[in-house]
Amino acid sequence: MPKIKANNITINYEQQGSGEPLLMIPYLAADNACYAFQVEDYAKRFTCISLDPRGAGESDKPAGAYSTELFADDVAAFIAAIGLDRVHVAGLSLGAAIGMWLAAKHPARVKSLSLHSTWAKSDAYLKVVVQGWQSMAKGLGSVTEMIIQGILPWCLTPELYAAKPEHIEAIESFVRSRPPQPLAAFLQQSEAVIAHDATTQLAKIKAPTLITFGRYDFVTGARFVDVLKGGIANSELVVFEDCSHAPIYENVAEFNAKTLAFLGRQTG
Repeated sequence: MPKIKANNITINYEQQGSGEPLLMIPYLAADNACYAFQVEDYAKRFTCISLDPRGAGESDKPAGAYSTELFADDVAAFIAAIGLDRVHVAGLSLGAAIGMWLAAKHPARVKSLSLHSTWAKSDAYLKVVVQGWQSMAKGLGSVTEMIIQGILPWCLTPELYAAKPEHIEAIESFVRSRPPQPLAAFLQQSEAVIAHDATTQLAKIKAPTLITFGRYDFVTGARFVDVLKGGIANSELVVFEDCSHAPIYENVAEFNAKTLAFLGRQTG
């Protein structure tokens, strides 16, 4: 996979497909492969570029404080470094929080914005949840096993665990197959989640924006939608009725179809 220097760090990324560029930003603790179930469909219509954010995958993991604004500055520099002007941007959870800052602070870089399972400002409930993940990661001494035991149950519905255990096992195997994130880097990324506040940035987002969430998402679900929808002027909303925090794994066909429909309207 190619690597490139941007914003004083080396960023690892993957590119496939053809068409207008679509930049996909991973969620907390994930690397570029997290959108594997989307790229197969997306790459038929877009040049899909998925990167490893600062602190994850094979990108650099420098010491110091991370923030969603800093991640966005990394991504803006990355877009320029690979020779692109404007791109469609999509992200889930932390990836979408980064996308907000990117579209607000670097609007010339963003042609459309897809915000999945995200939030404008961390509330007390979200902070407690993430702090619990931090404690579990420290206790287990493994970010990978914390994701499987701690994060996935928040991201997938009980019904999915009960009805499709083989699908859960496949997701767990996929998580274990990826480059493990160091504990220190996870703590840096998760502190950025806890500190995230883009409420003053929403009105600056001018790109056409898709906001999606799962009906059963208790991490970053319906309680954040009014602020996002009211704050981003040119936005539309899609609800995945049978999903929690990760529709990208829970209902792949519906997620891909509805998000591609939005992206298709923004091309040209």
